[in-house]
Amino acid sequence: MKKVQLLTFIGGILLFAIFLLSMQLQQELSATAIVKKADENMRGKTSQADITIKIIRPTWRREMDMKAWTKGDDYSMILVTSPAKEKGTVFLKRIKEVWNWIPTIERTIKLPPSMMSQSWMGTDFTNDDLVKEASSVEDYTHKHLGKESIREKDCYKIEMIPKPSAAVVWGKVIVWIDAKDFLQLKAEFYDEDGELVNSMISGDVKELGGRKITAKIEMFPIDKEGNSTVIIYNDIVFDKEINDNFFTTRTMKKLK
Repeated sequence: MKKVQLLTFIGGILLFAIFLLSMQLQQELSATAIVKKADENMRGKTSQADITIKIIRPTWRREMDMKAWTKGDDYSMILVTSPAKEKGTVFLKRIKEVWNWIPTIERTIKLPPSMMSQSWMGTDFTNDDLVKEASSVEDYTHKHLGKESIREKDCYKIEMIPKPSAAVVWGKVIVWIDAKDFLQLKAEFYDEDGELVNSMISGDVKELGGRKITAKIEMFPIDKEGNSTVIIYNDIVFDKEINDNFFTTRTMKKLK
């Protein structure tokens, strides 16, 4: 009897030790590591996506279709495929340089950092939001603000402050990342004066390209009631090899 009690006691101690170790490992997962995991979930090593963007205004709506390619943090390309007026327009990010090909005037324009805060093609996203000149991992410091529930999902709440050397649009960004699947479910974007400018909600979690992602992202400008922009991922392929040479100004002019 005593032997059984001793084994039960030892078993209880081991279970408690495992529980403490699990809690310690969770605590050791830094805010930066969480943001990195969430970023990698949506990017992969590479990605190729078919996307629809809907611009919603109180009196009208507009829709655009596009293809997007990414490779890590350094390379991205966006090709507008419809409507006809914007068809063939291309945006390229290569390292820290951002380029725009405008087929109607057959001209390639290099976008200066000052243009990163401007609206991307009339949407509620900035050029930086879409083309990603700034890296959410490398260009910010990250701080845990605790945990909060978003749509009944336990989330890490993390504050992102731009590093002094980073050319970043926002003064501060707060993100909510699902603690189970590491999907960003919400983000708030603040200006340099600490005023909330935009709120972003991500949802419609589904499996695309062999992994779970948020297939719908909605951006709401705080001071423009009734305005919003919706990004919908129709299809996406992850980790298919893309040569660095694809991300060039020469390629921009050939995409269709």
